[in-house]
Amino acid sequence: MTDFFGIPIQALMGQLMLGLVNGSFYALLSLGLAVIFGMLNIVNFAHGALYMVGAFFAWMLLNYAGVNYWFALFLAPIGVGIIGVLIEKILLGWIRQLDHLYGLLLTFGLALIFEGVFREFYGSSGMPYELPAVFRGVFDLEFMMLPKYRAWVVLVSVVLCLATWYVIEKTHLGAYLRAGTENPDLVKAFGINVPLMVTLTYAFGVGLAGLAGVMAAPIYQVSPLMGSNIIIVVFAVVVIGGMGSILGSIVTGLSLGLIEGLTKVFYAELSTTVVFIIMAVVLLVRPAGLFGREK
Repeated sequence: MTDFFGIPIQALMGQLMLGLVNGSFYALLSLGLAVIFGMLNIVNFAHGALYMVGAFFAWMLLNYAGVNYWFALFLAPIGVGIIGVLIEKILLGWIRQLDHLYGLLLTFGLALIFEGVFREFYGSSGMPYELPAVFRGVFDLEFMMLPKYRAWVVLVSVVLCLATWYVIEKTHLGAYLRAGTENPDLVKAFGINVPLMVTLTYAFGVGLAGLAGVMAAPIYQVSPLMGSNIIIVVFAVVVIGGMGSILGSIVTGLSLGLIEGLTKVFYAELSTTVVFIIMAVVLLVRPAGLFGREK
């Protein structure tokens, strides 16, 4: 077996794949955060909790209603999106014009409520979610064994991220969304329902978190704490990429996942903090983030 700096190539590629899977979740979650902040100017601290809610929706659909993974992949994000519509209409709509701090505090409070409710009913220990039969097994690539489900997660995440970037940056719909953020009165003058557009944008952003939760359920155990465990890293990804930058979130999420995987191979003790070290360096050199616009 070929070695790389004394490390078996199969072990190295395995860790890189694990890092890429984590990076796929970072990219999906930070993409949702970037869409919400970039289009709505809301710092959504409830994002991790809604990711957890998506995973629990999938678990409940399977265990209480017998609804399999494929249906949950569509139903759970829709359910989380509906929760997002209610949050935006009932709560966030009233404070959108105020300082970012109010939105941050409100969504942080919502995150604690969601986490507390699920912990009350399901406890804090993780619950397994059955892996779909079609994804059991691995692809033998000679230099590594690639689990089928992890390959699926990476593929779906990359396709979704690129499709979202294309729609927001390259289509008329994306132009309306950006214009509605920068000059809502002008957009309203053209007969476009800006409040509805804002609500649907928030629902889409949290729906991405719900989808990430469904895809995470077979890999990580479903737990009320799974959102709070990942959201701090995701916020670091958004800051490094640039607040509100769609492309920045995608590239940074995937890249930091790979860097995290490499760090686990060469210096495991640093793997939990390497993202925050990179964030500190980036903020010193470029405060707006790698892809953010300097004001």
